[in-house]
Order: sequence, then structure tokens, then C-alpha cells
Amino acid sequence: MKSLWSDEDAAQCLAEGGELALRVYTSRLLGQNPDLVLHGGGNTSLKGLSATVFGESVETLYVKGSGWDLKTIESAGFPPVDLNYLQRLGKLNDLSDTQMMRELRLALLDPTAPTPSVEAILHALIPHRYVDHTHTDAVVTLSNSEGGAARLAELFGNEVLILPYTMPGFVLAKQVAEATADTNWTKLRGIVLLNHGLFTFAEDAKDSYNAMIELVTRAEDFIAGQVDDSATESVIPLRPFDRLAFAELRYEAGKVFGSPVLASLDTGVDSLRFAAHEAAGKLVASGPLTPDHTIHTKPFGAVFPPSPVAGLRSFCSDYSDYYGVHAHPEHRCLDLMPRFGVWIERGIVRFAPSLKRLKIVEDIVAHTIPAILTGERLGGWRPLPRTDLFDVEYWELEQAKLKSPSSAADPSRELEGKVALVTGGASGIGHATVLRLVAAGAVVCALDLDESAETLFTGLPSVMGIRCDVTDSEQVDSAIDACVSRFGGIDILVSNAGFFPSSQSLAELGDEEWARSIALNLTAHTRLLKLCIPLLKLGFDPAVVFIGSKNVLAPGPGAAAYSAAKAGLAQVARIAALELGGQGIRVNTLHPDAVYDTALWTDELLDARASAYGMSVEDYKRKNVLRTEVTSADVAEAVFLFAGTRLGKTTGSQIPVDGGNDRVI
Repeated sequence: MKSLWSDEDAAQCLAEGGELALRVYTSRLLGQNPDLVLHGGGNTSLKGLSATVFGESVETLYVKGSGWDLKTIESAGFPPVDLNYLQRLGKLNDLSDTQMMRELRLALLDPTAPTPSVEAILHALIPHRYVDHTHTDAVVTLSNSEGGAARLAELFGNEVLILPYTMPGFVLAKQVAEATADTNWTKLRGIVLLNHGLFTFAEDAKDSYNAMIELVTRAEDFIAGQVDDSATESVIPLRPFDRLAFAELRYEAGKVFGSPVLASLDTGVDSLRFAAHEAAGKLVASGPLTPDHTIHTKPFGAVFPPSPVAGLRSFCSDYSDYYGVHAHPEHRCLDLMPRFGVWIERGIVRFAPSLKRLKIVEDIVAHTIPAILTGERLGGWRPLPRTDLFDVEYWELEQAKLKSPSSAADPSRELEGKVALVTGGASGIGHATVLRLVAAGAVVCALDLDESAETLFTGLPSVMGIRCDVTDSEQVDSAIDACVSRFGGIDILVSNAGFFPSSQSLAELGDEEWARSIALNLTAHTRLLKLCIPLLKLGFDPAVVFIGSKNVLAPGPGAAAYSAAKAGLAQVARIAALELGGQGIRVNTLHPDAVYDTALWTDELLDARASAYGMSVEDYKRKNVLRTEVTSADVAEAVFLFAGTRLGKTTGSQIPVDGGNDRVI
């Protein structure tokens, strides 16, 4: 494991913000390494002094606050806590979780600060100024393998204390206190909590960080020396992707969960090795890399046969049994939807109700699958028993993380969990539509002929840009596969791609221009709808929105090829509304006009058209009944209304978005 430490950066942090800034710096070094810390895992602390309003000094523990992530933590993420108060708490014989959290709040020296980590008492009891705790993959993988505790003891010797797994919080703090009662802390560099993680500590920030890196590297090197990657399990050739089976699985999973969900399929090397493993079913159901992951992934995964819905039903039954065996009267069963599973000989499936949650599940599973494979090759994967996993999954302090205000549903994101496919998504109305649907919580597959489609949305994880010629059947089919594989299905289809041919009278109209307009403005839309219908039938509140044109209702001379194609599209939309209504699929059409913030309208063209009317450009843009300018965002807002459920009782409609055109009216 590479050290990210920089003496120059550390010195600058110390000079600008003191030791707390240095604590932030080293915490971020740990947090940005996913092999050490994933999604809020791990915690760090610093012991120092703080001043009261009376000018008195108080021994203080600055410890990571609940809800903060080490990857991005700031000084405000380290609430100051009365160190002596915490140490006195550590001497109590018993302290319930509710009492502990109350006492941690009482121990705060700043009442506006976040709640201290549940490990705060343990940090207080470790007699070193800097304490680092991670869920290092390498160390936890070793502890989860057959004979792992003995291996770790041999590997680390007297430098590291190896302790059996204990629930986090007060119980763990007491365990460490009792185990180290006679310990010479000056000779101890770390503590391994089996199946959980690694603590390192020192008087100096760099020493504590380096101890973490060195000990983890030792574990990584040991694993590399024991496991020969050239002798890994053979990978069965990837079976063809069955997008309808996958969409059906996602739909049924959403029914189990009670709202739309996203599903993704990973077909990377490790996932395929796992999916081809003869014991894949047993391994995926055995347990996670560390019990902290259970609140995100549940304690075990599902096994999906070629027809995967049967595997979903089996998981629901298994989880119900698991809950029945371990639950107490005060518990309330969580939803039965799996968060991941192995699709035999196809890959690893992940589920979540939002993209944010899906990303967390994907990241955790991406570390869990190779760890399980490694554990098997080290003699057998041996995670914690389900009794311990249940205790963590249903631990009130863990569940509180999922119920925090920051995780509450945003009512403005009414399309959360839904998948949209938008054509012509790289510019104009299509681009505005993509952004509007994303703002409402949807994930979007944006198709466009332009090369920029694949890079335009970089940095926007809710959008998968795909370069695609919608007149090419193979490209469209491939794009739909990619969309379903990434997000699980299609709920919203916005068929927007098109072009406006150059003006030609009927006497001048060439066959090539006519054929091109019909191909893109009519045939491509119809073919795309046909391919998406089976997926829309498996969608949540499925909706189709066609982007038509004012020319359907009020054609003009010189636009026969365009007007005829768009009129044909309007008829296809009406027929689709009639044919698909029985499956709950709504089909509506929008007819924009005079939308000038698109690539079609250059400054030169606007100047020319305005001059022809003897008007300024601004007046020309408002040449409608409402005397208002119509933008791509206005059309996108109308798309959003039809894509959601606000107009859920409307289908087969044709709505102009034009500021009022006297010929249309």
C-alpha cells in the first residue's frame, strides 16, 4: 500500500490550522483509499486542549462526528469532547446504547457540534494523541479466512494486539480496556479487531498514519505471497445478456421494496469468476467483509438462476427466516429486497432505491467479492455468524445512519429510482430534458449521434452518455442493452432526436432528403418505441414522450419532408396510446415551436429571420400570443410533467409548447 503522506502538505496544514488541521489531513489520506475506508467507515481522533469561556484549559478529544466521511472530512467534523468525562465513562461496568449516546452528547464541549462517533470512548481510552481506525480489506480478509487469527498473530507479532470480534460501542471499549490493562502501550503499534478492522496510534500524526500503511502493506504482501493469481478459477464465457429477464428482476425487486429501485449488473473479471465459482451460492450467502456493511448490503446476498425472479423469491424467504430466528420483540423487520446477489454464470447484481445508495452498494460489493475469492483460496471464507451480523444490522445506532435527515427523501426528487432514456440528449431540448429529469431524481441514458455524448456528462453520475445513431438498429439495440445493464430497465422514454431539412418545395424535393427525414423523424422513433415496449411493460409508472413539432398542426411551405414525418410520428403516438394504455403505459406528444436556444438557430440565422420581419432579435423571439421567449428548459419542464405522475391520468394528448401560435390555436 502506497503512502500518500507529504511532509510539505503536512507542514502547511500544521502552520495554517494547527494540529486539528493536521488531523483532517491524515484522515483524508486514509479516507481517499477505498481499500481502507468505504462510505463513512472508520474513524480518527486527536487528543489536545481546548479553552473555555473562562480561559481554562480542558483536555479534549477531537473525534470523527457521526455522518462525516473521512474522505471529505473538515475540522467541523471533529466535535470536541471532554476527554476526562469519556475516560470516566469507560470505567463504568455497564452502559446501554441509548445511555452512551446521551452521555456522548453531554460530554460535548460545543453543543452545536455533531454527535461523536460510537467509538469515542474507545478512542479516549487509548493513551496516544493520534488514533486511526480503518476497515482495511487486507487485514479483514485475513481475519475472515480459515485460521485468520493465527495468521495475523504470526504476521504482526508483539507489535499488534489481536482481539476477537465484539460489537462496536461501549462493549468494545470495555473489551480493549480489559485486554490492555497490563499492556506497555509504548511497544504497541496497533490493535486488530477480528472481522472488523485495524487501529493504529502514536503521539505523532505521521507515525500513526505510517503504522497503518506499513501494517496493511504487510498483510497485502502476505496475501500476495499465498495466492497465485495465475491459478485463479477459470472464467466461463459470459452468457448473452438477457435484458428482459434483468428488467423483470428489477421490477419485482421494486415491488418487494415498495417503490422504484435501480439495478446494475457487474461483469468484471472478479464478478465473472465469482459467478462461475462452483460454490457461488454458498459463498454469497455466507456473510460480508465486515459487519458494518450490513446496513448497506444486508448480511448476505441472493442467488439468481438463469430465470432470476425465482432467486428473488428465495432470498425473501431466507431473509424472513433469518429475521424470525434472531429477532426480539422490540425489532421491526426491514424490507426483504436483497442489495446484491450472484446471477449464476452472468455476473454480480446490485440493487438500491437511489443512485447514491446504489453507488454505496456497488463500492462495498466490489471489495467484498474479491475478498471472498481470496479467503476461499486461503483455506476458506469464514465471516461472522449470522447472530453477530443481525446484531449489527438491527443495531439502533447503525439504523439511525440510514434515517438521518441527510438521508431523508427529497420531495422534489419524485423520479427517484426511475430510469429514463432520452434521444438527442447532447444538445437543445434533449440536453435540457436530461438535466431536468436528473434534477427530479431520475437516472438517464442520453443517446446522441454527436461524439460529445460520451464525454458531455462526465462528472454527472446520474447520466450515462452513449453515442448512438438512432437510425441504426444495431446501435440502438446495443444502447438499450447498456442502459438496462447499468440501471436495470426503462421507465421513461423521451423520443426527441430529429433534424429539420433545408427548405424545399414539393417541386424541388429530392428523394434522398425525403428518405432521410422519414428515417430519422419517423422510422427511428417508431423502431425505438417498438424495442422499448417490452421494457416499459416492466417499468414503474411507464411513460413515453414524443417531441413533435408545430408543423404537425400548422405546416408551412417548403417543409414537406419534415412536416409529413412529424405528422406520421403524431399518428404513431396516438396509436401507441391506444395499444399500450392497457399495460399502464402513457404516451403523449409535445409540439415545440420557436425554441431558439438550440443548435438549429445560429446568431446569423436569427438576425436574418428577425430582419425579414422588420423586428429586433428579442422581439422576434417573442413573436407569439403570450409575447414570451420559449426555451429548451420550458420544453423540458413539460417533458418532466408527462414523465412523472402529475399528469398520470393523461395519455394520447398533443400539447403545444410555443407561447401560443395563432395558426395552431
